[in-house]
Amino acid sequence: MLKRFLIVVALFGIYACSDKFDLNEAVGNLEGEANLGDTLFVQQFPVWEGFSKPEAMIVGREPFIYVADTENDRVVMLNLAGEILGSIDIPHPNAIAQDYKLNLIVCGEFDTLGTTYSAVYKINMFDAGNIISDAPVKRVLPKSSLDYANPQRKYTGAAVFGNGVYYIARTGTVNNSPVNPDNSILMFATYENQNGVDVDTLIGRVPEIAPDGTGLVSANGITSLTSFNKNNIDVIVTLGGENSFRTQWWTYVVTPIYQRYESKLSAFSSRLMEVNVFERPEGTTVDPSDNVYVADAAKDSVFKFSSFGDQLEAFGGETLFPDKPLNEPHDVAYFDRTLYVLDTGNDRILRFILSTDLE
Repeated sequence: MLKRFLIVVALFGIYACSDKFDLNEAVGNLEGEANLGDTLFVQQFPVWEGFSKPEAMIVGREPFIYVADTENDRVVMLNLAGEILGSIDIPHPNAIAQDYKLNLIVCGEFDTLGTTYSAVYKINMFDAGNIISDAPVKRVLPKSSLDYANPQRKYTGAAVFGNGVYYIARTGTVNNSPVNPDNSILMFATYENQNGVDVDTLIGRVPEIAPDGTGLVSANGITSLTSFNKNNIDVIVTLGGENSFRTQWWTYVVTPIYQRYESKLSAFSSRLMEVNVFERPEGTTVDPSDNVYVADAAKDSVFKFSSFGDQLEAFGGETLFPDKPLNEPHDVAYFDRTLYVLDTGNDRILRFILSTDLE
């Protein structure tokens, strides 16, 4: 059984001037795909700017907001009011997660001897007293000679669980090995050694995941991983490869015969599980009701699905944002009834509250 951690957070009620948008008028670029009803998204102001092609974002457990500010080669820390509290240099960060000890796990890059490798870093926020600029940083990957022998491998996603285990998504072009294909999800466990120091150990690959499959439970071009803040090891996976189902919810199944991930939703059982719903999903989040939000960079849009895979909302397009439409959104985050959208192509973060959540 996974350990349960009690996280005490201070909730801040932050509401600025707002505009309401009727979603029935705001999805002209979605070609009639959204059944939106009368729901409104209420945009919160001001818009948060000052980034350069940011590719990932989370609301941490404190809670603070962390942004992988990719082209600025840094991870930025903000409070819930949008004030920048600090930053730390990480080369080309593209994915971020936070474990239950408040460590940030960041996928980025590492240069050595004229070669650029994809990398994974761990930032110790606890030892720094949440002063990100002072936080110790250690590189988890690349580590072995095998890592350095495969510069084509890219680390594209991270997900954490309450038992000290975390996953790293890896992609690449060499997938004919039955033992160690590039397209994989790596499992790490954090142990405390005899000196009281946390040690990150690679314990293997998540088994029975097709490295180049085009259907369910595939690691073909994973672009992101999202875990649930619950006592399970379910993950939401987005895929950029030649896959028919590019956003999938995997749940871990244990039977007397096998233990493995399976798709929580059957193929064609809901809108989420229809073929080619997405073009380039880059990031997801879940809310306390297990609704799933997906940022599709190719469609310049954000989608919301129920836990059964039914499409509830979608927005994007010039009607909603006549002056500056959504441009390649790469991630979404949800906290305290607020949806955060990482508008990557416009170098900004947008915030929304659903009208159904307004009191």
